[in-house]
Amino acid sequence: MGRYRRRMYEDYGQEFNNDEHFEMAYKKVKRIKGFYSHLKVYIMVNIIIIVSSLNRIYIGDHLEIRGFQNWEIYSTAFYWGIAVVIHAFTVFGPDIFFNGDWEQRKIQKYMDKEASNTNKWE
Repeated sequence: MGRYRRRMYEDYGQEFNNDEHFEMAYKKVKRIKGFYSHLKVYIMVNIIIIVSSLNRIYIGDHLEIRGFQNWEIYSTAFYWGIAVVIHAFTVFGPDIFFNGDWEQRKIQKYMDKEASNTNKWE
């Protein structure tokens, strides 16, 4: 057991009914932390790649930047971005956009709308 995990377990161990719930929560937090680390590295590396690949040319008194049209610059960001999206779906699951709360809110919204339409003519 890691030092941080042991300390958390000692501090909050009595609050957990079952060790399995703590283990599942700990693994979920670990996966989310791994995703955010992956996203941070993705952003930093791609900023460095894009900025370093730009060609700067001084023409007279003004600066002309070339290199925005090269696919080679953005291909790493594109393909790695696909991997980041896949990683997000594995961490947050298929309910990332349409979770149970969303479904309940939509049902309630349509029920309220229907109720307001029926009361409109009374």
